[in-house]
Amino acid sequence: MRDTRESRLLLVLLIAVAFALITVDIRGGEDSPVDGARQGAAAVFGPIENGVSSAVDPVGNAVSAIRDSGERHDRLAELEKENAALKARLGSDDRNSSRLKQLDKMLKIAGEGQYGIKGAQVIAIGAAQGFSWTITVDVGANDGIRRDMTVLNGDGLVGRVTTVGPNTATVLLANDPDFTVGTRMEAGDELGFASGQGDRPLRVELLNGKAEVKKGDRLVTFGSQADKPFVPGVPVGVVSRVDPSGGDLTRTLYVTPYVSFSKLDIVGIVVQVPKKDPRDTV
Repeated sequence: MRDTRESRLLLVLLIAVAFALITVDIRGGEDSPVDGARQGAAAVFGPIENGVSSAVDPVGNAVSAIRDSGERHDRLAELEKENAALKARLGSDDRNSSRLKQLDKMLKIAGEGQYGIKGAQVIAIGAAQGFSWTITVDVGANDGIRRDMTVLNGDGLVGRVTTVGPNTATVLLANDPDFTVGTRMEAGDELGFASGQGDRPLRVELLNGKAEVKKGDRLVTFGSQADKPFVPGVPVGVVSRVDPSGGDLTRTLYVTPYVSFSKLDIVGIVVQVPKKDPRDTV
């Protein structure tokens, strides 16, 4: 018991002395009276501290490595997000660039034919109102769209408006089997009627069975009475095959349409007809 009591008294005394020395050292600053003792202690315990520091360095390095690894992982994740966003923007920009090209081509056709058009975007495709080849566009009666208006794009004839809602309209495509349009041969002015055949070329019946026609000849719309449903001069397609005449009253042609009906995006609806037939200027 005595040893324990004496040990405790000694410990209390040492603590008191230590606090006294710390107080003197703090108040003394650089001229502290215990500065020499502190330097001596540093000389004695410095190598021990260095040894301990060296011993724990691998642990510290490992912790730093883990921290650095986490930071690199976060940065990589951030870069991946940035790249994904960039790709999305590039994809969007590519699409917008394609649309601008389509719009430029369409405006060129409209300018050459003097057609006043209302631009529209295709928002749906497929069967509608019982038709098998149709598209829905994002303009309607509120935009001045009416039934039996001609629809075109930068390549040529797309179809005609069949149904109109307040803000949307349905367009029957020129390749639909129920679609028929009057045509004119660009070179010889031979007249005929083109009908849709789905995925196959348009079938054209020329009114003159003895007409001189060759592969590669171009056809445009002849135009309808009062320009409805078709305005004149819109490019339809190019002759890809000519059946032998055989002395019939009519002659059958097969025409590859200029328009790719499976890749429609930007179209124009003719809301103002030309003052005169543009003929072959488009």
